[in-house]
This record gives sequence, structure tokens and C-alpha cells, in this order.
Amino acid sequence: MTIESQPPGGGASAAEPPRGVEYRHEGGLVIESVDVNQRDDVHRLHAGAVGLVGVLFLAVTGAAPLTAMLGNVPYAVGFGNGIGAPSGFWIATIVLTVFSVGYVAMARKLTASGGFYSFISHGLGRPVGLASGWTAMACYMIFEASLMGIFAFFAKDTFNRFLHIDIGWGWYAFAGLIIISLLTYFDVRISARVLGVALITEVLILLIMDFGILFSGGGPDGLSAKPLSPSEGFSSVGGGAAAVGIFFAFWSWVGFEATVNYGEESRNPKKIVPRATYIAVIALGIFYTFTSWMVISGWGHDEAIKQAQNDATNFFFTPTQDFVGTLAKDIMQWVIVTGSFACGMAFHNAASRYFYNLGRERVFPAALGRTHPKWHSPYAGSLFQSAMAAILVAIFVILDKDPYVALYGWLAVLGTFGILLVQSLTAISSFSYFERYHKEDVHWWRTRLAPILGAAGMIAVLVLLITKLTEIGGDVGFIKAVPFIVAGWFVLGLLLAYYLKLRDPRRYQVVGRMIDQGVDT
Repeated sequence: MTIESQPPGGGASAAEPPRGVEYRHEGGLVIESVDVNQRDDVHRLHAGAVGLVGVLFLAVTGAAPLTAMLGNVPYAVGFGNGIGAPSGFWIATIVLTVFSVGYVAMARKLTASGGFYSFISHGLGRPVGLASGWTAMACYMIFEASLMGIFAFFAKDTFNRFLHIDIGWGWYAFAGLIIISLLTYFDVRISARVLGVALITEVLILLIMDFGILFSGGGPDGLSAKPLSPSEGFSSVGGGAAAVGIFFAFWSWVGFEATVNYGEESRNPKKIVPRATYIAVIALGIFYTFTSWMVISGWGHDEAIKQAQNDATNFFFTPTQDFVGTLAKDIMQWVIVTGSFACGMAFHNAASRYFYNLGRERVFPAALGRTHPKWHSPYAGSLFQSAMAAILVAIFVILDKDPYVALYGWLAVLGTFGILLVQSLTAISSFSYFERYHKEDVHWWRTRLAPILGAAGMIAVLVLLITKLTEIGGDVGFIKAVPFIVAGWFVLGLLLAYYLKLRDPRRYQVVGRMIDQGVDT
């Protein structure tokens, strides 16, 4: 099986595929990928800008440990699997680690800031790849707007409580969007540093609470291991269902998968991206499990459920104050503001790179594929993302919707549904990619069993979400429409792919196929 760097027969022609294409011969001509290093018409990102720690800061902040804990754990405890929430987190850790095996195998072969878009295009073909990239782009786009909802909610309360500033939540949301737009305009290393500080403070304040409870021996029920039992993970309380708790556990990881989106900007991505992915999944899993176990232990089993159902806002604040002190509780209230802001910024970066990829491949206007001449940031895609997020926030402000329940909650459910769909397809594409194009690298675990199990796990969670939408998001028309919205959007992506195939075959050949072979070492 050979790969040639020039088209058979030599010479240029109207039918010649785009420059920089590699050709694989298997009974016919198959275009595998386009190396951006062989294209003088492609704007490049800042190669080698970040190392392992930088990639972790950029991606893990998207998972937003503090926001995930304060936003998701109370709901899981009060209306999902009760005190079994910690068990739900370690179950999710196992599933996501298995999913990551196939994901990492693809990352070792392909370095592309397109992430899901590039992987699925190579494994399942351009139409499914474009539809998936189109869907992932939309999910990350709305995630930023969603996070501005929870950021504005906590900012309004915190500034009012401590500084006696009482203004509408919309002012905080738009201020957050403007600051994010300014920071992400520059070198990616600025984003990495800002997100790094935010991530460290989030983790530290939660660990202070965790160890305060641990060293105090817990609350009324002590440090019982019951919340870690698998049987508790599949229990249900509050008229909800175990599926609700499991879903909120998976929701807490959304954003970790963006490690691959920074491959073209990292040093030695074939090593850094896989390591960052595994570290993100496993470290978050241990941290989430431990933190949720500690906060439940601080309340006591029965009281934890009652508190989560009746006063979720103080579910973490009260035990922090009781076991550590008022100062720690006050700091936590400020850190949730900075943490939710950082989470929105992380999703902004991911969305910007999808716009950048779709722009440089001419699926979207080429202007979106431009990078800054000095900073090499995807500034055009970044500014466009800011505009899209601002429009979404403005809609909720005009309609006078609640920033936490509606802007954050509704859009987060919509985005998570889409990401779970794309993750399922990514796992399948990993299996397909190696079986079809790289049989020499096929491995029983890495490229076969793990992707199959990963896909099964993602699909199972997706089915849980579909069947328990009202328990998760309430009896709201928008929530009920989520599967149809995502399906409709995905179909639009398929139609766009087939439109390009019929109207512009040369441009279609490049869909999802741009990779960077110049940063492989």
C-alpha cells in the first residue's frame, strides 16, 4: 500500500485535486489528506506555542471542575441517583477512558485542529464528517453563550452581596463576552495562562473543602463508602431516575475532548495530545468522584438529598463554611464567577478553531480561515464566534429568560446532546479508519474493541438522555425538541456536503482532510 505525493500522470489540469493531497491506491484513487504545509494559501496557527500543561489548561478548563460540581452534583443528588452520584462519576470515568483509547489512536495518526470534524471525515467519509463538524461547531458555539448564563447568574449575586452593585444579569453576560473576545484575539499562550490560573484556583478551593471534610471525619454519617457503591450509582431519588445522575456525570466532562483541537499549536502533538487526553479524563474522574463523595459526606446522606432538592445554590457553600470557614466560602463564591468565565472562554477557543477549519477548507467563507499576522490566532473565527454568542445571549435577554435555568440549562442540554452524538460517531470512525486505511496498525484493543465499547457507552448515554429529557430539563417545549433540533442540524450538514460534492468537487475533496504533518515531531 503506497502513498504518492503527486497525482498520477503529472501535470496540472482542471480535474487535478487540490495541492498537498496524498493519494492512496487500493483499486482506485482515494484522497486521504491535505497537508497544510504544502499549501501557500492556508493561514497557519502558532505551531509549538503550548506544551502538555498548556494543552491541559486550554481543554480541562472547558470541563470547568467548579462549575461542574456546583452546577451538576446538586441536581444529580436531589433528582438523579441520590447519594450514588460519586459512583456515577467513576462509572463515567471508565466509559470515557475506554472512549479515549480510540480517540487517542486517531490523534497519533492525524494532527488537526478540526478535532471531531477531521477524525470523522477520515474514518466515515466527508458527508458524515462535515455534518459532525457542523454539529460540533454549533455545540461549542452555544456552550459559550450557555456559560455566560451561569457566569452572569453568579456574578450578579456575588457583586451584589459583596460590593452592593445591583445591575441586570445581561450586563455581566455581555461584559464576559467582550473580555473573552479581547483575550482570545491574541496569542494562544495568553489564553493558556488565563485559563491555567482559573483552573488552579477552582481545583484548590474545592480541595480545601474536600480535605476539610475528610480530616474532620465527615458529617452525621461519617465517611461512609456507600456513595461509591455501584448499586447506589444506579439508584434513583426525588421522582427522578438513575439516568439523570449518570447524564449529569457525563455532562461534567464536556470540553476535555478539545485536547486534539490544539494539536497544530502544541509541541510534539503525537505525544502531548494523547497524554493530555488521558490525564484530563482520569484526573477529572478521580477529582469529581472524590469531591462529590466529600460534599455528600459533609451533609450526611439523608440531609444531602434534602438540601440538594430544596437549596441547591448552597449545596457546596454551606459545608465549605462549616468545615473550613467563612473566608473559604467567600472565596469559593468569587471563584465560581471566574471559573464559569474561564469555562466560557475555553469553549470560545474550541468553537473558533472549528470556524477556522471550515474557513480554511472553504466550506465557510475563506475569511474565517485567516489567522492574525503577528499572533497567529484564529482571530477571524474568534470574532465571528463572539458575534454568534452575543446574538444568543441577546435573545435570552430580550425574552427575559432566567440566566441559570434557561440560558445555561437549556442550551447546555442541547449542546451536550450534540456532543454525545458526535463522540459516538468519533468512536465508530476510529474503528473504520484503521480497518479501511491502516490495517498495518490495527490492534485488537486500541483500534477494535475499545472504539466499539466507547461507541456503545456514548450511544447508551445518548439513549438515556432521549428517554429522560423531561427529568433532566423539565417539562419545557424547548427541551423536548432537543433531539429534533440536533437531528435537523446534522441533516443540514449532510445536505451541505452533498451540495459541495455536486457543485464544487475540488472543494469537496478537501472537506475535513486538512492536517498538519509539519508538527509531527
